[in-house]
Amino acid sequence: MQVHRNAWTTPQGRALLVKAARAAAAADNAGRGRLSAVPAKPSIPPAIWALGFVSLLMDVSSESIHALLPVFMVTVLHASGLTVGLVEGAAEATALIVKMFSGTLSDYLGRRKQLAVLGYGLGALSKPLFALAGSAGMVLTARLIDRVGKGIRGAPRDALVADIAPPALRGAAFGLRQSLDTVGAFVGPLLAMGLMLLWADDFRAVFRVAVIPALASVALLYLGVREPARHAAGKAANPLRLSSLRRLSGAYWLVVVIGAVFTLARFSEAFLVLRAQQGGLPVAVAPLVLIAMNVVYALAAYPFGKLSDRVSHGGLLAAGLAVLIAADAALAGAGRGDAWVWVGIALWGLHMGMTQGLLAAMVADTAAAELRGTAFGFFNLVGGIAMLAASACAGLLWDRFGAAWTFVAGAAFSLAALAAVLLFRPSPRGGRRSDAATPA
Repeated sequence: MQVHRNAWTTPQGRALLVKAARAAAAADNAGRGRLSAVPAKPSIPPAIWALGFVSLLMDVSSESIHALLPVFMVTVLHASGLTVGLVEGAAEATALIVKMFSGTLSDYLGRRKQLAVLGYGLGALSKPLFALAGSAGMVLTARLIDRVGKGIRGAPRDALVADIAPPALRGAAFGLRQSLDTVGAFVGPLLAMGLMLLWADDFRAVFRVAVIPALASVALLYLGVREPARHAAGKAANPLRLSSLRRLSGAYWLVVVIGAVFTLARFSEAFLVLRAQQGGLPVAVAPLVLIAMNVVYALAAYPFGKLSDRVSHGGLLAAGLAVLIAADAALAGAGRGDAWVWVGIALWGLHMGMTQGLLAAMVADTAAAELRGTAFGFFNLVGGIAMLAASACAGLLWDRFGAAWTFVAGAAFSLAALAAVLLFRPSPRGGRRSDAATPA
């Protein structure tokens, strides 16, 4: 203590102590600099989680209605099977058309969130109409409003996920959103089954309950998601101009083609239900088919989405197609009461989890940031048309040649898609494009 007091009593001592303090401070700052120079590991932004739960809530609402709607139309409204088919066909065709233009509009306006809110809002507004429906015409009106909403929100929402997610985590982000969306797809039918048992088959009461998660979905999107500033800054050029469309690269169009062939190989899941019923599953528990498939889908989507950020996209697509071929083989060869039906259903869900988020990430990676809405719109439109063609072809094969040949044809399309993937090797992991806007 005496030494320190003496040091402060002389000018030389004070100067030495100040110099020592400065040296210690400099060393401390250098250490902090080295620590701050280590880049923080990126994580999925909270807005991606919010978008996932938005999808989950709306799917709980929609699927709790859709699981019961055909039976409601036939038994309560006394509609024919043809009427049911026309309602569903008109609804899905409407969604296909709107999907294309909503994505393009989000690029043109530079606004993604507003269109997504509008789309989810229309979906929520359609739900009370199902409970009030007294005729097939009213159901058609509700379905058209619901599908217009779905068409409006789909491409802008996917583009918003791509805008918000760090490029290195884009696959994980799409996988997470898809996983949460799929949770809603099996919770909804479970909720519908439980409420029908509780309320003695009161369809309208179940439809009224479905309004609640739909409204919660819109509120969460409006309050819980903030759009990146660059998409709120101004109006972009018309994305449908030829000069703009030319900026959609060959790699992007390759993803669109491969996605379409994928969809031709993977027709409507309604044929999974029919196959299970053919194998002896009681009609009353038919929703268990989609529940089982969606459980596997939900469990697989996020892990495989995360994996897609670290491995070759082409390799993962090829693996997903191999799983789909195995699913088709199990379903084609299954007999009555055979457990192979459920093996095929589980493999179908695994294939979906491996590939659907991956394809969305590949669209985002191969399209310029200011054209992502248009890119997702084209991708969804082509995929939807392919789904309609695939389902029509599957139905024709089912009627003419039997269930087994439907899945044999699916395996053949899967082999064609696998050949395309192995030949062209689309979008490898290291080839992510810059998010910067490219010049016109």
